[in-house]
Amino acid sequence: MQVPGPSVREAASMYGTAVAVFLVILVAALQGSAPAESPFPFHIPLDPEGTLELSWNVSYAQETVYFQLLVRELKAGVLFGMSDRGELENADLVVLWTDRDGAYFGDAWSDQKGQVHLDSQQDYQLLRAQRTPEGLYLLFKRPFGTCDPNDYLIEDGTVHLVYGLLEEPLQSLEAINTSSLHTGLQRVQLLKPNISQPALPADTHTMEIRAPDVLIPGQVTTYWCHITELPDGFPRHHIVMYEPIVTEGNEALVHHMEVFQCAAEVESVPHFSGPCDSKMKPERLNYCRHVLAAWALGAKAFYYPEEAGLAFGGPGSSRFLRLEVHYHNPLVIRGRRDSSGIRLYYTAALRRFDAGIMELGLAYTPVMAIPPQETAFVLTGYCTDKCTQLALPPSGIHIFASQLHTHLTGRKVVTVLARDGREREIVNRDSHYSPHFQEIRMLKKVVSVHPGDVLITSCTYNTEDRRLATVGGFGILEEMCVNYVHYYPQTQLELCKSAADPGFLQKYFHLVNRFNSEEVCTCPQASVPEQFASVPWNSFSRDVLKALYGFAPISVHCNKSSAVRFQGEWNRQPLPEIVSRLGEPTPHCPASRAQSPAGPTVLSIGGGKG
Repeated sequence: MQVPGPSVREAASMYGTAVAVFLVILVAALQGSAPAESPFPFHIPLDPEGTLELSWNVSYAQETVYFQLLVRELKAGVLFGMSDRGELENADLVVLWTDRDGAYFGDAWSDQKGQVHLDSQQDYQLLRAQRTPEGLYLLFKRPFGTCDPNDYLIEDGTVHLVYGLLEEPLQSLEAINTSSLHTGLQRVQLLKPNISQPALPADTHTMEIRAPDVLIPGQVTTYWCHITELPDGFPRHHIVMYEPIVTEGNEALVHHMEVFQCAAEVESVPHFSGPCDSKMKPERLNYCRHVLAAWALGAKAFYYPEEAGLAFGGPGSSRFLRLEVHYHNPLVIRGRRDSSGIRLYYTAALRRFDAGIMELGLAYTPVMAIPPQETAFVLTGYCTDKCTQLALPPSGIHIFASQLHTHLTGRKVVTVLARDGREREIVNRDSHYSPHFQEIRMLKKVVSVHPGDVLITSCTYNTEDRRLATVGGFGILEEMCVNYVHYYPQTQLELCKSAADPGFLQKYFHLVNRFNSEEVCTCPQASVPEQFASVPWNSFSRDVLKALYGFAPISVHCNKSSAVRFQGEWNRQPLPEIVSRLGEPTPHCPASRAQSPAGPTVLSIGGGKG
């Protein structure tokens, strides 16, 4: 690509002046809907060394994300963008690059070989480039959807952000090959819901749940478990808000955190602070699974609705809490100390409703399995109309937040509400779900569930790197499909899930035996995982298993918090009949591109504005 001539430079300068004026209007508009301290309320470090920091804000009216990228030590340029799973191939990029004569900003994309190309449709628009003592600030915007085949559709769920640093000036943008760059990825939810924060009660108290003075292990991934306990005789309270406490300097290492309450029947839990997979970990920590709070990188404070709070303390509630901190340390930094955790805000003035947490999806059973070498295999769990009719109050419940959960092969999770055989609305959907980024997310809109409604949770899995079937279960190499929904008023229904009828699965193994020369062990002493391990995975065995999960009757788990099912017949239940389904979301294309530049923008980044 040739360096733009003087006429292009003049045009770029005029364009820069125009966007500078627009910036003043933009910031004023954003400040009206964002916290007063900043027009960019959300921010994360992109790389572990803190060289790149991203801040952003969302305009739902304009269906646009405004980005502010801080490059602390600019060498020859930087690329930033989004891709399906965090790859630098087939990525939607914005690039700042330099040659011997100047600096340029442009909308770009990379092909499947990692080669970078300038996009003919410039949807990333630069609003400001400014050198400061902190580094270079780039302010730019992009619509959620562009209808450009080379662009990423920004949706409500997880977004995989990618970045790369350019070390040397380039003759052209096409000279960049991402395979030779210092690159990385970060996961965030870009489209934070536009929900006003309720006021906290006057008598709000705080409690910090921290793991004190942890020496972060010198390894890529660590889950650190720390046991603490509530004061003796701590009465019943409502949690109304919580927020992260991240030790200064460790913002890029503390990836996510959760606080769990131990089971009430466990009278004592040994104090422990160490890796969650340590052989020294007391077995009783496994009974600390009731979620009180969960935070992931990029998330801000979590507020309960004004009419509800999460109860903890008092009779029938365990005093013991488990904090779990996930340290992500890709540079294997050693000697770093950390005391991160979560701050709970709670009140003794109990609100009108107790909030509850309900598990939707698949039961933890090997009956539900994914064949190996699958790119997008779907398993579905049901909370049936029979269960909601029996267990929900006549006025229903109101879901206001959701935490999706799978193990390592999960790629997409969606929960849909159906009524009278028709899918009515999405409870939560994450089309780019990552098991390495799990947080409780406020819903844009409260979803009301009435007696007789059906909740359908589907998970899509990728097992391309596995040789054997992946069965359902608790192990990290087994799979789950769960949506922990946060709702009010709390009911006795704590778990509403399903799995295919085990008897029909045995019919499947017998059928595979009949049509294959390789023998599948169907003898009584063989476990389901052993039977799946002996299946010859050809197109027949794969297609029949997929069909089985689509028609076989289900065993429904309609359980109380005591793990006892509600009274009734729950085995061999028919699949809910759904006659009308919701379509996939379609991108909304911006009406006008009159302000978009035809090519890259020329910058002056020696100082001041460009």
